[in-house]
Amino acid sequence: MPPPRPVPPAAPTDEPTLALTFELIGKRSVTPADDGCQALIAKRLGSLGFKAEFIEAGGVTNLWLRRGTAAPLVCLAGHTDVVPTGPLESWHSDPFTPTLRDGRLYGRGAADMKTSLAGFVMACERFVESHPAHGGSIALLLTSDEEGDAVDGTVRVVERLKARGESIDFCVVGEPTCVKKLGDTIKNGRRGSLSAKLTVKGIQGHVAYPHMARNPIHQMAPALAELAKTEWDRGNQYFPPTTWQVSNVHGGTGAGNVIPADVVLDFNFRFSTASTVDGLKEKLESVLKRHGLEYAIAWNYSAVPYLTPEGDLVKIVGAAIQDVVGVKTELSTSGGTSDGRFIATICKQLVEFGPVNESIHKLNEHIELADVEPLGRIYQRVLEKILLKK
Repeated sequence: MPPPRPVPPAAPTDEPTLALTFELIGKRSVTPADDGCQALIAKRLGSLGFKAEFIEAGGVTNLWLRRGTAAPLVCLAGHTDVVPTGPLESWHSDPFTPTLRDGRLYGRGAADMKTSLAGFVMACERFVESHPAHGGSIALLLTSDEEGDAVDGTVRVVERLKARGESIDFCVVGEPTCVKKLGDTIKNGRRGSLSAKLTVKGIQGHVAYPHMARNPIHQMAPALAELAKTEWDRGNQYFPPTTWQVSNVHGGTGAGNVIPADVVLDFNFRFSTASTVDGLKEKLESVLKRHGLEYAIAWNYSAVPYLTPEGDLVKIVGAAIQDVVGVKTELSTSGGTSDGRFIATICKQLVEFGPVNESIHKLNEHIELADVEPLGRIYQRVLEKILLKK
């Protein structure tokens, strides 16, 4: 029988966003588990007229919560799952026991992204309680499959919405985006991800008789050098130039006197809207062909790039940040992929904004205690600016 879970300590009762963050961190929602996070949120917002629709697939829990039927629809999107903790002995406190120490809140998910989820809920509660007859609609889109394979999560909700003709006018994804202080960065796009496994074929033989073999490593080396120096594009106003990186190289039989029959490379493009998938494929394969390589390649296109140019939503979120914390924000498209890539297919204006990301996925993940309450206030201000036009 497993040992009983420790009871999370109580948060200060006069700080409701912090109290909810404590409750969420205390749930062991290691991907793809949700551990009741979404049910908790659905129950709280259900009393305010939000209708809950749970969409489960492949062991993943997803939730679509909506209040209202009119346009514009403002969606707050995020994930309840967290990454594994790593070695528990290297944490200074239990990762699922929210702990206040030195002006910070520690716990797995503190920054990525349970504080954002608590901020979403408090923003909705405060807004609806003050404006119960507001125009437009508010929705929350939550998944427990963002940190994992991301095949049964947000994409399944988007498919459901598409099937019944629903779209989103504005979306804020609560990913941790800030670099040094709350409000300094919002992301208005993300790069795409295109990976491949390249097998360069040779002829196996004895190293003492190279004329009777063909060394694929030797053949690949000049092409690899050229690919490493290739300029794929120059980026654009919002994106840096596309990058190409080799992550793994496998070759050889393990014996020191055998020329291998093949060499296998794993590589990845992180690319912007300045390039296309077909264009990158063609450019890379033209190099392989020019070097006379015999090869096979298996492509994996895992993330579509998306971009929200400066417009209504970018200005609204920037103004909300300025109103609450007095920080002038900057736009960024850096970092890895996010579920924004799925939502962007049904939403023309999408940005990501959340707390400082310095400790995400690390041991002793944390957020500054002083940032917890303002984060929710910023989300609330976004709702006010869109739905009340204030």
